[in-house]
Amino acid sequence: MSNTSERRKIVVVGGVAGGMSFATRARRLSEQAEIVVVERGEFPSFANCGLPYHVGGEIADRGKLIVRKAEDLRRDFRLDVRTKTEVVAIDRSRRVVRLRAVDGGAECEESYNALVLATGAAPLRPPIPGIEQPGHFTLRSIPDMDRILAWLNSGEARRAVVVGGGYIGLEMAEQLHHRGLEVSLVEALPQVMAPLDPEMAALLHAELRGRGIRLMLGDGVDRFDPPTGDGRASVVVTKSGQRVPADVVILGLGVRPEVWLARDAGLEIGERGGIRVDERMRTSDPHVYAVGDAVEVRDRITGEWTLIPLAGPANRMGRIVADQIFGIDSTYKGTQGTGVLRLFDLVAATTGANEKTLKRVGRPYRAIHLHPGSHAGYYPGAHPIAMKILFDPATGLLLGAQAVGRDGVDKRIDVLATALAANMTVDDLAELELAYAPPIGSAKDPVNLSGMIGQNIRRGLVETADWTDVARLDPERQLVLDVRNAAEVAGGAIPGSKAIPLCELRNRLGELPRDKELIVHCASGQRSYNTVRLLLQHGFRARNLSGSFKTWQAGTGA
Repeated sequence: MSNTSERRKIVVVGGVAGGMSFATRARRLSEQAEIVVVERGEFPSFANCGLPYHVGGEIADRGKLIVRKAEDLRRDFRLDVRTKTEVVAIDRSRRVVRLRAVDGGAECEESYNALVLATGAAPLRPPIPGIEQPGHFTLRSIPDMDRILAWLNSGEARRAVVVGGGYIGLEMAEQLHHRGLEVSLVEALPQVMAPLDPEMAALLHAELRGRGIRLMLGDGVDRFDPPTGDGRASVVVTKSGQRVPADVVILGLGVRPEVWLARDAGLEIGERGGIRVDERMRTSDPHVYAVGDAVEVRDRITGEWTLIPLAGPANRMGRIVADQIFGIDSTYKGTQGTGVLRLFDLVAATTGANEKTLKRVGRPYRAIHLHPGSHAGYYPGAHPIAMKILFDPATGLLLGAQAVGRDGVDKRIDVLATALAANMTVDDLAELELAYAPPIGSAKDPVNLSGMIGQNIRRGLVETADWTDVARLDPERQLVLDVRNAAEVAGGAIPGSKAIPLCELRNRLGELPRDKELIVHCASGQRSYNTVRLLLQHGFRARNLSGSFKTWQAGTGA
């Protein structure tokens, strides 16, 4: 570490996750540095991920969302925090920034030895006709939250329309439902939560509909008509012509990096519209760093430039910049996009690449589905977890994972995210020694099971079919074999399948055609795997339907 007695002046543009993570780390590394934090808003350090939960009332105390007040940062870290002030220009040749008071307009200059840009991202507000009418809101800051609550509390609000099915859109749909509003969710894509693959997102669709939320997928907004007595905010008109009256409209259409300051200063902007930085978070100017939602970083799996507006990466980036400025050679090794969402009784989580991305970039992969219990099945209260694992068929290297369920999802995705960061293979997953007690887990943890399935595939013990393959089966050459019991089959079956319970199969092998490939399924995949192993040893050609009936049913909506 370099000599921290050298006095340096650092200007930080923006607070919250990236900016404040940098500033507080920098102070811990240097008591001598002069650190100026310039924040356009009133709150330099607040929990923006908690905003929807105050709208819904789960976080009752608004003050809990303010992580540190400006006066606390000045007192505890001796930071020169200037709120309601914005940086309007950067003069890189002189190493100065021009500041302006947001309310009064007074301007001044501040010099810097190092400049840290944590300018964040702004909510998308596309030029849809009628979008600027009262009662249409984005949610990114505490003032945004306050405006939503003021609107909801100022008059009758029975019907809400949420536009966009990403994290914010889903959280707000949940929270407005908690407030007792009738909620419609409009999403231009055919699914919510784009990081999930379709058959996994389908589980969220079922949860939303089961809660009475009107889900309008594959149907974007065409315009917002004036309310004219039907809806206090507007009548939302979709591309297909549906008309939905709304007393409040929440726009959750994503965010765009705020890069105008960097662009005007001549810093390099990347192909995805973010500030281009290297692994040490340096911009194209060696005296200027950038962190958080405003920057482009490398995807760990694909190597592509990507934008990841998540708090965890922003915090790490801020820490890395502080290390760099004060002589610790830390680097940002890329992102894997680990994220988690609670939606009513479900939790959905993802890490690494999804199948859509791997197909797009042409990366070889194998996908497996499984539905293990959240803990030992004989202990009360176990719930199934729908899991999807993607791995490289040649090396076994883990490429991505997704999970949806009521319990234990976050634990498994965190283990899988760690495994992905450590370049582990499915063989490594099978060998992980994980904590087990009947109320908490299983002797074969779901993570272990996913690795064992991958091992079986790579060792040639089983071949799998995907749920999408079923619709493409050739009945002249292939047959779906259902080995569930009669009661399960009566509750729903794949059209055209032949049902023989596993317990009867050995005595009924003569009923199976030897000139056709058998695609075998049960409810979740274990019995059908046992069946495939049996059939292969009796000379049949057979594959296991990955995730079996549960995954096929979710993916097809049957």
